[in-house]
Amino acid sequence: MKRIFFGFLFFSTTMIAYPQLAYPPTRTVDSSDTYWGKTIKDPYRWLENIKSKEVEDWFKAQALLSDSLLNRIPGRDSLVKEWMSLDSLKPANYSEIVFEANRLFYRKTRGGENIGKIYWRADWDGDEKLLFDPATYQKGVVTTVVSFVPSYDGKNVALALSSGGAEVSEIRILNVDDGTLYPESIFPTRGPICWTLDNMSLVYLWQKSADNKSPDFELNLKTKLHEIGADTSGDIDFFSNGSYPELNIAPNEFPIAVMDETYPDYVFGYLYTVQPEMRVYYAPAREMENSRIDWKVLCTQSDSLVRGMEFHGDRVYAITLKQAHNYKLVSTRIDHPDWDHAETVLPEQKDVLQYIAKSNDHLLAVYSNGITGRVLSYHFNSGKTTELSLPMSGTVDVSCPDRFGNRFLVTISSWTSPTKWYDYDADKDFFAESAFNTDIKYPGFENLVSEEVEVRGHDGTMIPLSIIYEKGLHKDGNNSCLLEGYGAYGYSATPYFSIRRSIALKGVVLAYAHVRGGGEKGESWYRAGYKTTKPNTWKDFISCAEYLVKEGYTSPARLAGMGTSAGGILISRAITERPDLFGAAICNVGCANAIRMEFTPNGPPNIAEFGTVKDSLQCLALYEMDGVQHVQPGVKYPSVICVAGWNDPRVVAWEPGKFAAALQQATGSGKPVLMKVNYESGHFTEEKMVTFRNFADQYSFILWQTGHPGFQPLE
Repeated sequence: MKRIFFGFLFFSTTMIAYPQLAYPPTRTVDSSDTYWGKTIKDPYRWLENIKSKEVEDWFKAQALLSDSLLNRIPGRDSLVKEWMSLDSLKPANYSEIVFEANRLFYRKTRGGENIGKIYWRADWDGDEKLLFDPATYQKGVVTTVVSFVPSYDGKNVALALSSGGAEVSEIRILNVDDGTLYPESIFPTRGPICWTLDNMSLVYLWQKSADNKSPDFELNLKTKLHEIGADTSGDIDFFSNGSYPELNIAPNEFPIAVMDETYPDYVFGYLYTVQPEMRVYYAPAREMENSRIDWKVLCTQSDSLVRGMEFHGDRVYAITLKQAHNYKLVSTRIDHPDWDHAETVLPEQKDVLQYIAKSNDHLLAVYSNGITGRVLSYHFNSGKTTELSLPMSGTVDVSCPDRFGNRFLVTISSWTSPTKWYDYDADKDFFAESAFNTDIKYPGFENLVSEEVEVRGHDGTMIPLSIIYEKGLHKDGNNSCLLEGYGAYGYSATPYFSIRRSIALKGVVLAYAHVRGGGEKGESWYRAGYKTTKPNTWKDFISCAEYLVKEGYTSPARLAGMGTSAGGILISRAITERPDLFGAAICNVGCANAIRMEFTPNGPPNIAEFGTVKDSLQCLALYEMDGVQHVQPGVKYPSVICVAGWNDPRVVAWEPGKFAAALQQATGSGKPVLMKVNYESGHFTEEKMVTFRNFADQYSFILWQTGHPGFQPLE
């Protein structure tokens, strides 16, 4: 490899000189595809051979270059230390709280701990007991609990264990009373689903391959049944296309069979892709005694049921988008489902219905206007609906750990205030501070403010934009600014708290563009940034960037854009369409090569969201989404850091890799284009140190490139 020369000059005007970096050699090939009469060249196709030594060496060389540059940024390590210090102030974080047979199970991560442990209590208020510490599982390997499922009698817990951010799990079963693991190990899996009602067998999602770079990684999955103590080779194929070919389960559909102790008369089979409209089968539970189950249709995708389904008595309740852009709650009989004539339980509201949560006697419906949440309560027996008087304003999340009771857990959060936990007694309509709540004040965060505005988009549509900054900010265009966006799957980017937002206390403006393709304004908002309408996603982002510049929050040289995962489409197309508008960009595990996406391990399940080259209109849309295809030689592109997780099955490393390669060869600005590789991570990881280091690299890079004085390397 050629010697890499580093030379940085920092002047009082924060102008940076960019010597030409000696990037790792990147060859090109004569490769192309012809779709619907259009030939699309792909000179970096060879990088898709991710297992070849040549490609591995290329990524290692890119990682070495990136690390050697990032290591020279003075503010980076202090960011990691700052976040760890802030994290250590919090006594603990709780998640995945489940109540079974008078035993409470949960994940607890203490402040400063790298990964969480699994605990349990006898009843809600019993003494806390450590159930499983993943750090003790395998010496020399950082193991994490991806998920866990207690049996309905509370005597056993199925643990999904993984490492390095991989999304393939080993299942082990733990005896709660004596803390021992049963001898069997089930691998590869996507984790446990539930238990049979007799608590003797585990229902789990089996997959054929553990190779997250294999095209078959997410195809032809099966729900299997494992009896405790039995040889795993004899596990029953309980629900799949192999066991029920008459259901025509597609290779890219995830077949997930579920039994619910609170609704024991039926078993349900869900078929999932990223398409929001549900496809569900059901059968009387007594048929499990037969060699085959006679599955009946509960709903098809044409019934337009989305976002959640619950069962009570002889009724099934579901959210629908039919004649309701903001969604509504409807109900029909379980024994004769008729969704065309379903009863409206909660009509469409002005804000958007996000999801529903069930207790023994109540159904809570959570709404949001994109920023502030509210909750309606529906009583099953009386049919009465009331709105909850929430103890504070913000993003609301509700769950019911004990579905035989009426005690909910409610969390409320905002951009600048730590999450508050409450117990809600639905019978008494009463809120009380939860035992899980840990009041904490982070130094300086009281000086942060959040501002909600709407920006006129390219076609006149008003785009919500959230802006976070420190009080007293001067709107003189001299502030570094990080603008983030996503815009996919109908996901609503509602406010949440993060200690990483401490960079706003360094004079940095943080902003989130609520672009079309998300769900902030309901179904029509989602569909306006979907497949053939996808350009609205990055055009909305560009409009928000222009607003931040116009209003003096920042200037183009000091503005950085960021897109993660599906947001890679947004950021790769924003900087290729308007390279003059951004000083820097982060493509974080980003989909930057959309026209090749369906040929990745996670591609087939995502065809429903982005499209396929097998359809002429969708193929054209995929080309428009593709950042790699829109890189042009000689254009003065901003500084860019692309990030890949080597164990990532969702966005395989070559997608951001090809984008980095194209930019390195084409850019006429001389600004650096880095390809950072996280070899100890996947699409994400629970490990705090890995996560903090990853984001510190990204943030310090864009702050260096946008002229922030605390992040300028010395030669």
